[in-house]
Amino acid sequence: MYDKAMNKFTFWSSSSKKALTAKKKLIEIYGNHSIEDADAVLVLGGDGSMLEALHDSLNINIPLYGLNYGSVGFMMNPVRVDEFDHLPARMEKAMLTDIYSLKMEATDKYGKTYEAVAFNEVSLFREQRQAAKMKIFVNGEERIPELVCDGVMVATPAGSTAYNFSAGGPILPLSANVNALTPISAFRPRRWKGALLPQSVTIDIEIIEPGHRPVSATADFKEFRDVVKVSIRQSEGIKKTLMFDPDHALSERILREQFII
Repeated sequence: MYDKAMNKFTFWSSSSKKALTAKKKLIEIYGNHSIEDADAVLVLGGDGSMLEALHDSLNINIPLYGLNYGSVGFMMNPVRVDEFDHLPARMEKAMLTDIYSLKMEATDKYGKTYEAVAFNEVSLFREQRQAAKMKIFVNGEERIPELVCDGVMVATPAGSTAYNFSAGGPILPLSANVNALTPISAFRPRRWKGALLPQSVTIDIEIIEPGHRPVSATADFKEFRDVVKVSIRQSEGIKKTLMFDPDHALSERILREQFII
């Protein structure tokens, strides 16, 4: 549980009518403090909203508590409107979960380099009708000389239940010190289903024939076009803390996802 009283909040909301209505009501009850003065960020929306709030508060060391006004809401808590007046007491009982990020460095065909952070995954996608061709290196050693595919991604444990799982990748426990390297519709080699890699390694991906088979790189929701090389590794010192109701712990829901039939 959090060892600090929950009295001052800053609110981050999606643009949906339900989320905006809830935000207005909560501000009437608690006021709206600056993020520098707040005890927590209260996020109203879905998982996309939480990701945006994580990035917007990247350099602020306060926890985030989400209320699900979206669809799946895997990173959110259930909405209980009748408890709005007692929200601080509910949050003070919350369990804390630290999530870590990936750092992506991408170089495009013009030689320009970009950096971005991802809490869910870094993904590379073909831009046109031709399949992408890529070389995969782990800590400088070539592991796959030619991957022919629609794309490939590196997912964190927190992001492993999202696009990674839909693409056939494994669900990772939050406590696992590994990330998932997962191909997207691999054509060659057909039997390669991906790899689990220690979080300490660096993954380099080089694009083969980038002029003929252009590829984009995306870190969560930041996209860079026409990349020729992408380097992915664990971010140093960048983590965020999420708050979950005791009966809604993220680690338990990730475990439960593996037994859904």
